[in-house]
Amino acid sequence: MKVLFSLCFICILSAGCSSVKKAETAINTGNFDQAIDIAISNLSSDKNAKRKQEYVVLLEDAFAKAVHEDQIVLNRLQSDPNPAVLESIYETLRNMEVRQSKIRALLPLKVYDTGEEAVFPMIDYSGEIITARTSLSDHLLNNARKSLSQANTLQSRVIYDDLTYLNQINPNYKDTQQLLNEALEKGTDYVIVSLKNDTQLVIPERLEDELLNFSTYGLNDKWTLYHNRAVQNVIYDYGLDINFRNINISPEQILQKELQREKQVKDGFEYELDERGNVKKDSLGDDIKTDKYKLVKATILQNTQYKEVSIDANIIVTNLTSGQLIDRFPVGSAFIFNYIYGSVSGDRRAIDADYLQTLNAEAVPFPSNEQMIYDAGEDLKLHIKEVLIGLQLRR
Repeated sequence: MKVLFSLCFICILSAGCSSVKKAETAINTGNFDQAIDIAISNLSSDKNAKRKQEYVVLLEDAFAKAVHEDQIVLNRLQSDPNPAVLESIYETLRNMEVRQSKIRALLPLKVYDTGEEAVFPMIDYSGEIITARTSLSDHLLNNARKSLSQANTLQSRVIYDDLTYLNQINPNYKDTQQLLNEALEKGTDYVIVSLKNDTQLVIPERLEDELLNFSTYGLNDKWTLYHNRAVQNVIYDYGLDINFRNINISPEQILQKELQREKQVKDGFEYELDERGNVKKDSLGDDIKTDKYKLVKATILQNTQYKEVSIDANIIVTNLTSGQLIDRFPVGSAFIFNYIYGSVSGDRRAIDADYLQTLNAEAVPFPSNEQMIYDAGEDLKLHIKEVLIGLQLRR
């Protein structure tokens, strides 16, 4: 028991030493916030324990150096007239406030060597944060107002991201939401989808509806909207045509095959005799029996109903602004109807039980051509989705 206790104590001590060394290394390499997080993690429980003293000293040192470093950066940024530094000013002030909040939750912390409390000078940054946030918000808004009218699709998406950030730090500030909606609309690619049938067969109406219903494809792309019917006042950027080139349907076939099966099966038993013709006995005095086997045979008349459909199509993507063909993707799909039924003559024991369970007794009606095309179209839809996921719309 003493040995176990000693081992546990050594493990705890080693873990503590490792954390201290990590914090010291972080301070020495200028990663002050990492050192602060290590110290806070170790002080979060039993902060007044004497064994935690090293973390109190480390925290005090790392905090002072982090604040000093940030203040140097802040002074340099605040003296720069370039509005591009406004975000860095705001984020630096916010980080300084967050750092204080994490430490404030632990206070007071006692230094045993001096008998006094560790010193963590706290500054109220709220006024500076509000001022920096307002300046940054106005800058982002003004930039969006000036740029959005001339922005192309990709530039509109960058503006949208800036406004989203603005809405996070300063929700519903002035006309942010209105500009967000405008940037979203300008950054969106509108695609009109159509289906063309160049085959001699009729495409089932429900398959056509499903192929053109892009809400069921699960693409979840906020920057691309697919419409299967033109919407008034929407200027479409791209056309996507699903062009059925060929549909092949095989004849309905019934393929017959005669299968022979044979197997050695158990067929009673016989007594085991010794050299005198007497029945042998086992150690308990019971008669020794040996299983008898016989060869059994069966004939299977197997019928396979078979029908296949294959679809070949092209996905054609066109830039409607320039009239340029962007890409053409061949896609294909197939569906096979395969149904086995039959009869058995002879000894059924010669046939595997698993096969007998799958051998249907009677034929079933063949699916219609329309149903076969629909079933193949369901697989085609998956191939179309794969193409659309990998498609990069280009201007």
